[in-house]
Amino acid sequence: MNKTMRLIMTLIIVFISQLSFMLPTKAIEITDYKGKVLYLDFWASWCIPCRKSFPWMNDLREKYSEDELAIVAVNLDKDKSLAQDFLEKYPASFSIAYDPEGKLAKKYQIPGMPSTIIFDKNGKVVDAHSGFFAKKIPEYEAKLEAIIKK
Repeated sequence: MNKTMRLIMTLIIVFISQLSFMLPTKAIEITDYKGKVLYLDFWASWCIPCRKSFPWMNDLREKYSEDELAIVAVNLDKDKSLAQDFLEKYPASFSIAYDPEGKLAKKYQIPGMPSTIIFDKNGKVVDAHSGFFAKKIPEYEAKLEAIIKK
């Protein structure tokens, strides 16, 4: 691939990764996800474990259809450019929301980064965890699978 093509591809990737931040931010309504499991993840650019959780959430996106599982990662950085820099290094194949004032995090009393809340198909909180540990991936997946199959 020549330099021009590489430059074009880089610009396309940067544009796509920043697209979610150019769209108007709308409040996340749990009722919008009724009928599917919602994996709501809270993250920040400085969060070291988030660097491992993003590739895993990308794997989840590939494993489950949009009708079964909605994945929304809520960024809490006050400066959007920090989140954009993170997403350039750790791209997301799932939805990104931006909550610089932390309103949603306060609503759910998020203890740290990353933190996850899982809602069942009826919008009821059925599981939550704080932190992301690679050794717990089988546990995370087993719980999620059971919730999706209900």
